Amino acid sequence: MAQHNADRAAGWNDQSGERWVAHQARLDAIAAVFGQAAIEAAAPATGERVLDVGCGAGASSLALAARVGAGGQVLGVDISEPLIARARALAPQDAPTLFRVADASSAELPEGAFDILFSRFGVMFFDDPTGAFAHMRCALKPGGRVAFVCWRGAAENDWMRLPMGATKGIVPATAPPDPETPGPFSFGDRGRVARILTGAGFNDIAIAPFDASVPFGEGATRDAAIDDAVKMTFEVGPLSRALVDQPDDIRARASAAVRAAFADCPGERSVMIDGATWIVTARNPAQADSD
Repeated sequence: MAQHNADRAAGWNDQSGERWVAHQARLDAIAAVFGQAAIEAAAPATGERVLDVGCGAGASSLALAARVGAGGQVLGVDISEPLIARARALAPQDAPTLFRVADASSAELPEGAFDILFSRFGVMFFDDPTGAFAHMRCALKPGGRVAFVCWRGAAENDWMRLPMGATKGIVPATAPPDPETPGPFSFGDRGRVARILTGAGFNDIAIAPFDASVPFGEGATRDAAIDDAVKMTFEVGPLSRALVDQPDDIRARASAAVRAAFADCPGERSVMIDGATWIVTARNPAQADSD
């Protein structure tokens, strides 16, 4: 497990982190509607303190900061140095935000300091998710709230389903990961999410589906938007990893297949795809409940 954590951190501090920084504006635009739904579920109030786990380039932290105001504070943590550097660069000087390179599952966090534990697609990668949430719960005040958004199954999410389905038989197949292996879809099972949070000591757990159509590719014309969607698929995400070290002919065939798949999606100057998530809320028991 320690080696997996080290490998994951190394990736996010090298090519993965740099690619996400390069596509930061587009990726944040895709995630925005889901993050906003999670923020509404968290209901941050003026003056509250929020821990934003896996904050990436800081868009969710800044959105939370706008809700808690100057009297509150948001601490955004992420394992990626390039993304945290981007978050610091994008944050206005007067924003009540702090950004820290850290693994929230094990980093030293101030005990009982936060009103809200929040995440936008940042909690599905822990090797020991129950242990990670138990550790993070210690940073919440008694009665503090949890709100996060995570992906449902791969088959329900077009950013995975379309390119991987289109390239089946072109790109060499790899064994599907164990559904509980850390990764974007490891929280797809609602029952597993509930068990993790219960095991970590939370109560009042609620898990609700939230679906949205989002722009994956954009351009001045329909063709340019499709080209943009293909380009991003080849640079960020599961297909980009599957194509590593593949010859040019395989890459060309994969590109044509993915382009055809995106051409069937709606949109004029964008390629609209469907995303399927869970909005998860829970509560740290009040002191009386935990004694």
